[in-house]
Amino acid sequence: MNTASFRAILATAMLGGTLLQPAHSATAAPKPATPTTASCEPMLQHNFLRLQDEKPQALCQYSGKVLLVVNTASFCGFTAQYRGLEALYAKYRDKGLVVLGFPSNDFSQETGSNKEIADFCENTFGVNFPMFTKSSVSGKTANPLFKQLAEWTGSAPRWNFHKYVISRDGQQVSSFDTSVDPGNSVFLREIEKKLLAK
Repeated sequence: MNTASFRAILATAMLGGTLLQPAHSATAAPKPATPTTASCEPMLQHNFLRLQDEKPQALCQYSGKVLLVVNTASFCGFTAQYRGLEALYAKYRDKGLVVLGFPSNDFSQETGSNKEIADFCENTFGVNFPMFTKSSVSGKTANPLFKQLAEWTGSAPRWNFHKYVISRDGQQVSSFDTSVDPGNSVFLREIEKKLLAK
């Protein structure tokens, strides 16, 4: 028996019958996909910077939740909707709802810095739901999530506080325009329906 054969038998015995293959071998097992990608709906495979500290956040952390995605602005006639959005988040978060806010200056009503926006939201409306740094939400420069939402629904934001409600499995998206208040009965029924779905 040559030295190579002896070493192979010894390695097999020591590993309980499992013969190790070199890393470059064609029979080596492939690396498993990262949990974030493997267990995350395509709709959520995006990363954004958190508004408060500009730290990267993976939307995959909200996998399995019902998401209410809203483009926001601080100096709009509809800015008071922040209050209703926060109330929804407080009421339904334990049932699986997450509100995600995306400030945007696409309509020239969000001119402040990210810090100014964060301070305004917290101090004026007590916003606790997750918010992300200012980005575009419409047209060719829209951020990837809003591009995807517009493609899926055929409805892109035409003003601030456009709302998308995404099902837990990321397969169903409902779109509501700016004029639909967070307390609107039809809107609330849609959220509750998606929360009940498994």
